[in-house]
Amino acid sequence: MLNSTSAPLDYYARLGIMTDPKEHAHLFEKLPAEVSALRDVVQGLLVHVFWAERYGLKLSEARKQEVQLRTVSRKLKRILELDDRPLTVARPLHKRLVGNCRDFSVMLCAMLRHQGVPARARCGFGAYFTPRRYDDHWVCEYWRGDQGYWVMVDAELDAFQYERLKIQFDPLTVPSEQFVTGGRAWLMCRNGEAEPDQFSIPGGMSGMMFVQGNLIRDFLALNKIEILPWDGWGLMAEDDESAAACEVELMDHIARLTIGGNETFAQIRALYENDSRLRMPSEWQP
Repeated sequence: MLNSTSAPLDYYARLGIMTDPKEHAHLFEKLPAEVSALRDVVQGLLVHVFWAERYGLKLSEARKQEVQLRTVSRKLKRILELDDRPLTVARPLHKRLVGNCRDFSVMLCAMLRHQGVPARARCGFGAYFTPRRYDDHWVCEYWRGDQGYWVMVDAELDAFQYERLKIQFDPLTVPSEQFVTGGRAWLMCRNGEAEPDQFSIPGGMSGMMFVQGNLIRDFLALNKIEILPWDGWGLMAEDDESAAACEVELMDHIARLTIGGNETFAQIRALYENDSRLRMPSEWQP
């Protein structure tokens, strides 16, 4: 029987296939230990593809394609191609790797895991971008051993975004009502606490199938498979709502597991290993 506390913490303190820096691991050796300082390092390395122009940075189509880099090792390789100084040196905007919220979260997660800190990326929806809506978003969650609970960090929210969005909380301790995981979003819709169309990408997809996609992506992230927001297979690739309706009970089950804390860790791992619709296909390469 897996210990409900030590097993998940040991698991999330180790690197995964997406977060392993591989041959670039030495770049992480002299990073600070404080979460706030690591967040600052991440912000000095990345620029969000959708915020770039608001910073005054015009991106070429080729640079925008950097958001397709899935793994931290490939990201680090490109970061060094742009600027080969130590990671602790903040790059000028035009020399930062182009990414999105998932990339900020996964990079911070990788740095924390490298230091032996239990950490995981979470996929869901932020309530702080658009009034009365929940926007597609990712954060990083790490274990506060001195307090005995998980803390969410939004590594993307720098001083510029903080002011523009009029954020009213500390991005180093994101309140649970401000970031809704995919599982919580699913259950909110199922229980009538929110309308599916409130969950969306601004100007893009919304609705229950979109929520389902983020539910499964969050489930995968809890299995250390932090895929790109537009990746998909199995139950994520289903775009027929009538066909997907038969999976509602399974989605309810997954949602409850993802919000269950350390106590549901063993069930999350077992479900991933035993349901091929959720597992990363053997032919799919990160």
